[in-house]
Order: sequence, then structure tokens, then C-alpha cells
Amino acid sequence: MSDSRTTGGYGASAGRASPGEGTRAVRAGLPEPVKHEPTLPGPVFAAHFHLPGDPTGPYTYGRDENPTWTLLERAIGELEAPGQDGVETLVFPSGMAAISSVLFSQLRAGDVAVLPNDGYQALPLVRAQLEAYGIEVRTAPTGGDAQLDLLDGARLLWIETPSNPGLDVCDVRRLAEAAHTRGALVAVDNTLATPLGQRPLELGADFTVASGTKQLTGHGDILLGYVAGHDAEAMAAVRRWRKIAGAITGPMEAWLAHRSIATLQLRVDRQNATALTLAQALRERPEVTGLRYPGLPDDPSHKIASQQMRRYGCVVSFTLASRARADRFLDALRLVDDATSFGGVRSTAERRGRWGGDAVPEGFVRFSVGAEDPADLVADVLRALDESAG
Repeated sequence: MSDSRTTGGYGASAGRASPGEGTRAVRAGLPEPVKHEPTLPGPVFAAHFHLPGDPTGPYTYGRDENPTWTLLERAIGELEAPGQDGVETLVFPSGMAAISSVLFSQLRAGDVAVLPNDGYQALPLVRAQLEAYGIEVRTAPTGGDAQLDLLDGARLLWIETPSNPGLDVCDVRRLAEAAHTRGALVAVDNTLATPLGQRPLELGADFTVASGTKQLTGHGDILLGYVAGHDAEAMAAVRRWRKIAGAITGPMEAWLAHRSIATLQLRVDRQNATALTLAQALRERPEVTGLRYPGLPDDPSHKIASQQMRRYGCVVSFTLASRARADRFLDALRLVDDATSFGGVRSTAERRGRWGGDAVPEGFVRFSVGAEDPADLVADVLRALDESAG
């Protein structure tokens, strides 16, 4: 079994105790340099490996380990837990595979799980499956740390902060401490924040889980998920679930993801700055209600977000008066794709209520800010608001 906890091939920058986030993203997970070898080795396509004698060593069979996964897992681990020893990272073929791996490897019939009731739209499906297996599921909103009231007797607390799509934020450290006092494990969905926005393991979580499909890889062309954690026994159970379920990442997807991480800090900083600019512009529009962005000083989540997040994310949410108005607005946009998902370099937006499963108004819009020029993007949005008014 390979050790995905090993640090990559770079040391501290000159004059600095540790590398900056841009340096870390560019160098994360790279192997030690070898003359005439590529700096980032290409994807390894192998179902099996040469294995004479006893089956020892890191690579035996393609469902268990792959050298391309190993480098990607190291890279993600260095971003989620820089400088932390004993943190293991495992990659999966989608965010839902990663979510499922934690829930179904840690919970048994008779256990209690506490989930948010305003999180990702697939969580109701997860709840139904957990309950079918005899697991009690309790739910509460993300905002106001409402999950605190449901922790007695719980085995696992699942946190999603900021929440998707409502962008509420909860106090991870406070919830984690309360859960651990009651003997519960804590998992945090870090998809919307990314490791450059917040590091749940530093805030007390046992697992940080995310869909790498979104801003981590950022180009809308890869499905990916990951789990990172520092409890060896708990992570061994997650690894065993991956092996049993066969929920493995293709080597090409893993390689593309690793390549994409190099630009993470550049993308995140541009997208976050533009998201704040857009939110400020939307705040001046009377037809826009329910505007949420944790980076706005008057946002209900701003105070706690500022205490635990280094960046506020690329997603802005707001509501227009009706389904028809929202649809007209989306149709009028020229620089923004009407598509689901978020975090890509090309801006996307959607009327979230079209899917069902989210408790949002019919005119609710989730807007993912891309890497376009801020002035161009804001102008496009304001023009679309004007044109859709009739």
C-alpha cells in the first residue's frame, strides 16, 4: 500500500518558514526531481503490475493503488493539511463517491447521523439510503450552529459550510468540539471553500471531504472526489470501502486533476475577488433579493466566515421575483453558461429550483463566478437584469 501522506518534493521558500499557497499549489505532490524524467509523470494506465513472489509493496492491482493517484493524493493532502503529520488522503471518481465512502464506512445499523437539511441536493437521497440500513438520521439547518442540538447519541456529524446553495456558514470548531465531547466523528464537506478557503482538519474535523469536480480542478471537465483524515483506523475503513465498492479514479482524470491544481491559487484569488465585486453590484439592484455572499460585510455569515475562512468562495446566490424572471435573466446572459455545478473558469448560473430537492424560491439563482474580466462579467449581469425586466 502506498503512503499518500508523504510530502512532496519541495522545501521551505528562501527566508520563509513554509511555502506560500501559490508555491504550495504549483509544487504539491510532485516527486523528487530525477534527471531526464518529467516534473509531473504522465498517467499510469495499468490494471496490474509485475508482482513476482509474495504480494508486497505499494502497487499490486489497479483497484487498490495507482502511482498517478498517489501523487494526486499527496498534492491534495499538502493543501488540506500543510505541515500536519499522519494525514492520509484518498481520491474517488466523484464527490458523491467520497461522501458515500465516509458515511457508509463509519456508520452501522442503530447509529445516529446528524446531517444538514440545507446542504447538497443529493443528501436527501443519502438520508433515505442510510435509513434503509437502519441508521437514524437527524437534520438541522447549517446557520446558527443548529446541529448542536441534535448531537446527543450521535456517531457522526456531517457539516457543509458554506452550505450549497444557500451559503450559510457554521462554526466548525465549536461543532467539532461539541461532537467529540459526545463521542461523535466529524466530517466537513469542503467543496465550496476549497483547501485555500478553509482547512477543516485544522478546525477540529476528523474528515475533510470534497468534490474535486468543482473549483479544485476548475475546468468543468473532470469528475473527482476526495477524503482526507488523520485517524488511521477511520481512514483504513474508508480505504476498505473504496476497495469493496470499486469506487476508483481513472488515471487520466487523476493526472488532469493534479495538473489543474497548479493554477488553483491563481483561479481562486481571481474568482473570489470577482465574486465580491459582483455581489457588491447586485446589492445595488432593487429587483435582487436574498443576496448571499459570505464576503459581504453585512452578510449574516460574514462574522463566523471571517474567523475560519481565508477566502469566501466563488459562488453568489440571490433571488429574482419569479421563475419566469429568473429564466429570462439566465437566457439574456452572454458570458455565463446556464449549467449546473460551480467553480469553473467559465462562469455558470442556474435557477436552482429546477432540480427539486432544494428548499429555495422558484426565482433563486446560484451564480458561480469564473475567471472572466470582472468588468465584463459584471456588465453582462447588469445588462441581463435590465433586459429581463419586461
